[in-house]
Amino acid sequence: MIALGSDHGGFALKQEVIAYLEKNGMEYKDFGCYDEKSCDYPEYAHAVAHAVADGVCEKGILICGTGIGMSLAANKVKGIRAALCGDCFSAQMTREHNDANVLCMGARVVGAGLALKIVEIFLTTEFSNDERHMRRIAKIEE
Repeated sequence: MIALGSDHGGFALKQEVIAYLEKNGMEYKDFGCYDEKSCDYPEYAHAVAHAVADGVCEKGILICGTGIGMSLAANKVKGIRAALCGDCFSAQMTREHNDANVLCMGARVVGAGLALKIVEIFLTTEFSNDERHMRRIAKIEE
């Protein structure tokens, strides 16, 4: 299951991601927000990050205006490796090399078409399990 969260700035793009997940038969849980009223992104970042860290959800996707705030907040949760991605190569590499478990995007930075391709790559790319990457992740976790 995929954990989803956004603030008001990412709400519309989150709706596009939801449509993509539904079209592809992927289960998700939407942790909010649920409209475009101004809200505080850390609440949703923490909810998604805890769902992933606790094993309730396999991966998470967070969207705000730039993706920066969501990334900063999510990475405060132990066990989370949230990656801000605005291109397909970064989405692939963060999965292969960092085993990132939360994708962060900026709705004011990427359009819906690119965002959905980033989501697809993030959700389908496997971690490489290479010794050097595992060693580096262990150092991050320390």
